[in-house]
Amino acid sequence: MIVATAGHIDHGKSTLVKALSGVETDRLPEEKTRGISIDLGFAYLALPNTPVIGFVDVPGHERFVRNMLAGVCGIDYVMLVVAADDGVMPQTIEHLSIVSLLGIRTGVAVLTKTDRVSVARVSEVREQVRALLQSADLAAFDIVECSAVTQLGVNDLRERLAIAARDIQRTEVEGRSFRFAVDRAFSIIGSGTVVTGTVFNHRVQVGDRLTLTPGGQSVRVRGIHINSVAVVQASAGERCALNLAGVSAQECGRGDWVVEPHLHCPTTRVDVSLSVLNAETHALKHWTEVHVHLGTTEVVARVSIQRGASIEPGASGHAQLVLSQPIACLNGDRLIIRDQSAQRTLGGGVVLDPFAPARVRNKVVRQTELAALSLTDPAAALSALLACRSETGVDLEHFARSFNVTQSVTAKLLVSADACIVAKLPTYALLNTSIKQLGAKVSLALQQYHQAQPQALGLSLTELRKQTVPGMNASVFNALVRYVATEQKIILSGALVSLAAHQSSANAADQLMWQKIQPTLAAMGPKGLTAADIADATGLKILVLTEMLHRKVKQGELFRVSSERFYLRANFIHFAKLARDLAFTSPTQTFIAAQFRDQAGVNRTLAIEILEVLDRLGVTQRVGDTRKLFKPLEVVFAID
Repeated sequence: MIVATAGHIDHGKSTLVKALSGVETDRLPEEKTRGISIDLGFAYLALPNTPVIGFVDVPGHERFVRNMLAGVCGIDYVMLVVAADDGVMPQTIEHLSIVSLLGIRTGVAVLTKTDRVSVARVSEVREQVRALLQSADLAAFDIVECSAVTQLGVNDLRERLAIAARDIQRTEVEGRSFRFAVDRAFSIIGSGTVVTGTVFNHRVQVGDRLTLTPGGQSVRVRGIHINSVAVVQASAGERCALNLAGVSAQECGRGDWVVEPHLHCPTTRVDVSLSVLNAETHALKHWTEVHVHLGTTEVVARVSIQRGASIEPGASGHAQLVLSQPIACLNGDRLIIRDQSAQRTLGGGVVLDPFAPARVRNKVVRQTELAALSLTDPAAALSALLACRSETGVDLEHFARSFNVTQSVTAKLLVSADACIVAKLPTYALLNTSIKQLGAKVSLALQQYHQAQPQALGLSLTELRKQTVPGMNASVFNALVRYVATEQKIILSGALVSLAAHQSSANAADQLMWQKIQPTLAAMGPKGLTAADIADATGLKILVLTEMLHRKVKQGELFRVSSERFYLRANFIHFAKLARDLAFTSPTQTFIAAQFRDQAGVNRTLAIEILEVLDRLGVTQRVGDTRKLFKPLEVVFAID
């Protein structure tokens, strides 16, 4: 169990920890000289038949609240320390507000220095503390009287901590991936880099290969120590020190996380549920600059509130934090916000979507999604998300990372939600009822298209998606059509989709012209042909031929560039592959038109025209004078 102190400066927090554990937590020379805590201090208490109790002693001075916030992340229990002579003071109130906002509901209030005052004064302060606890919705906290000088109440407090440690109910370790919040980093001669902190989820073992995030450095665990004793593993809820290989002490520190590699996904936009403290005199307005404390991280952010609204004191609401630099966080992580000058705590909240979109098309739907993401049970959250995303599906990789659940757990959640995976890369899931409804919708759209265009071979996947579920990811839609093809009696031919029963009534003249020009176009390869060139080569009338060529362009069997050159679909798949290969072989993942020209074997003008078509299709994206890949060609051309 991890216990943190809280309370005003010089109320005896460090003295109390020393009385309980025998350990002096003030380690810095300045702390010893000034007699006050500046940074976090740590101690351990081992008792018979009791899990080890780890203490995080936090500074009480208002200037060091940021250090206090780094210390109370991931704790199980809090000791609110109030000196009987001073009574409740400003940092007593602020620290307790922080504890409440972080969702810490187990702890004890300790009245210290009782040997210095009268019984009446102790009783007076007890009532002050009781009222304060009630205002913070922490009335369940017991109040214990202590004196480090006379040892009054110390044994009683120690026993209370032991009982709490034995009774603590931990979140299930299995089914989650390892996360560790770093609060210190230093180097030891002969050992290298050491980081200390709290294990949030799962466990770590010697030899594990992990990632330091948000930096992204790959590290290996060389050793683990708990209370200065070497161990082979540490689990959720334990404080430990990790000896890391692969990173220097200068490259890591407070604010970093050590995680399993797939959890490394830094973010700069986070959707949250925020609560503003009752004590605030003004509402929290849109675009207010704040300091965000999450885990051991502190970062400046802007608060974006829907439609420029505000959150009143004592109220809660959804908001998006636009962060000044990338951080690591997941759904359910608690956070505190302080004012622009970092002098006052404004409120706090919980992360809903750690990878929030910059823009939202449908704000009503988004509110429903955020309500689903606020559910703490992953099974309930996934079911609710599947219900509100019945026509777009749920990105399972995004969900599993956000809620920190493993693939095996996600698979079980899908079964319980009566849903299944319809697409991979990206992996999307839909409710089985949604799949049936969308399949019927696709079938109806094809039926109507065949009635309106009986001569056409089929409808392109792109157009079919626009007519049925325009909000769905293109690759997911392509996979969905394949998924329902057998049941709905659908046939896919390249990029065209048709009902199996459909018989094209295309005129014989069109079919004859198409059969005649295909070999001619294929022979020209990357250079393509104009309508006039094709007419000269085949002896066909140019006006009739041109109409047929444009029909084939609409059907997706031909592609046209701005110079009125026509290419077979196979040619443009070849061009897309050339662009992909150029990007993959470049250190910057980009290429220029001249490189594409040389690879394609065409002149510069034609190379640019071809690239412009690839841009419109979404295969590539122009960035200045270079291009990068935008969508997989398998998605654009609906090929396996």
